[in-house]
Amino acid sequence: MSAQGHTWARQVKKEGEEEDPLDQLITRSGCAASHYAVQECMAQHQDWRQCQPQVQAFRNCMSEQQARRREELQRRKEQGSVHS
Repeated sequence: MSAQGHTWARQVKKEGEEEDPLDQLITRSGCAASHYAVQECMAQHQDWRQCQPQVQAFRNCMSEQQARRREELQRRKEQGSVHS
């Protein structure tokens, strides 16, 4: 393993700067807090293996959000076919 580790740091948005599309997606998902927890852990420990609880929490959050999204799309599809 590299002794230096990674150099991840949470980016602070500057005035007038556009938000990263990935950050927008994570914010809309409702999982931003768990995503930032992963980033903070990585910045602190510089070893993803020490951040597994945070990674798992983020993974669970995103999985739940994706399941809700699929259900919503299915519901809309069913409603659309009823009204057609």
